[in-house]
Amino acid sequence: MDTPDSLKNIALLIDADNTQPKAIDAVLTEMAKLGQVNIRRAYGNFAKSNLSKWAGITNRYGIRPQQQFDISKGKNATDMAMTIDAVDLLYQGKVDGFGIMSSDGDFSPLVTRVRQEGIVVYGFGEAKAPEAFKNVCTRFIDIDKLVSAAETEDDQPPPASAAATVAADTDFVELIAAAYKEAKKDDKGFAQVQQIGQIAGNRSSFDARNYGFKSLTEMFRGLDNFKVEMREGQPWVRRLR
Repeated sequence: MDTPDSLKNIALLIDADNTQPKAIDAVLTEMAKLGQVNIRRAYGNFAKSNLSKWAGITNRYGIRPQQQFDISKGKNATDMAMTIDAVDLLYQGKVDGFGIMSSDGDFSPLVTRVRQEGIVVYGFGEAKAPEAFKNVCTRFIDIDKLVSAAETEDDQPPPASAAATVAADTDFVELIAAAYKEAKKDDKGFAQVQQIGQIAGNRSSFDARNYGFKSLTEMFRGLDNFKVEMREGQPWVRRLR
């Protein structure tokens, strides 16, 4: 019998050297959509003053600190330890999904290897994270946008600049257009938003929140060349031009 999604075992591995603790609540909330985040580990040299903010966070959120001293100058023991643990968890076969909280592109090979096993990997980092890292993740989410979305009231509309931001990203526009073209449509030209998202997700690690929207449906509503229609609680979309 298949395990329900809510009972899947999820691992969140945090590169404390390359991320901020302010986003941990929003990240855990997002990961909870995949299943139970039973493995929570943060890696870094917590003897350093710049990591002092993690002291209260780890106990509050049940995160296990993995202390890594700087053994050699210029070498990152944190990355090595985090990668080794991820591979160990992978081969134990008890993890159904990973969250990698970092903006370090050095984790790109690790994410690629994990995904080859059919396991989803969500990346959480800053907008400046290397494209190579963003692209190999099942989904990459800008932690600053994620925190902002979590702090925004549900009935508050997206910023006026959000649609312009999407329109200016030609690669993203082409991705969405191609996904819409491939999606199954009814006789009126409407396709399910969920299917468009799945098709686009197979090609890219995009997330609508990175553009200032709470969801893909809200994004389509903000674009002039698409029309959204709700059917039995499910969003459908049609391209107008």
